[in-house]
Amino acid sequence: QVQLVESGGGLVQAGGSLRLSCAASGRTFSDYAMGWFRQAPGKERELVAAISWSGGSTYLIDSVKGRFTISRVNAKNTVYLQMNSLKHEDTAAYYCAAVDSDYDVAPLSTDEYDYWGQGTQVTVSS
Repeated sequence: QVQLVESGGGLVQAGGSLRLSCAASGRTFSDYAMGWFRQAPGKERELVAAISWSGGSTYLIDSVKGRFTISRVNAKNTVYLQMNSLKHEDTAAYYCAAVDSDYDVAPLSTDEYDYWGQGTQVTVSS
C-alpha cells in the first residue's frame, strides 16, 4: 500500500498561483502513476492532471492547459501540481491519487486509481 498526504492548498486571489504537493510513503513511489483530482461542492470528482510513473507521460484537462503543470520527483516520493493564473472556477478540494502501473502511461479514469489522499482545499477569490 501507499499513503498519500497533500499540502499547499489555501486561499488565493484570482490570477495568483499555488503549488500543491503530494508526499507518498509505504512503497516504491516509482511503482505508481499519479493523478490530481478535484471536487467542487455539488459536483463530481474530476481528473485534473495525471502523470506516468517515470514522468514521461502527462495529461491535463483542457480547462487547465497552459495554466497548470504536473510533475514528480521520484527521489523525493512527491508529485506536484503547479497552478498559475488561478480562476474562481478552480475552487475545489484537490486530491492526489495513485495506481500501481506496469506501463509508462498516465491513467485517465477515476476508477483506475486505488489510493487516495485526504485532500487539500483550494479557494480562489474573484
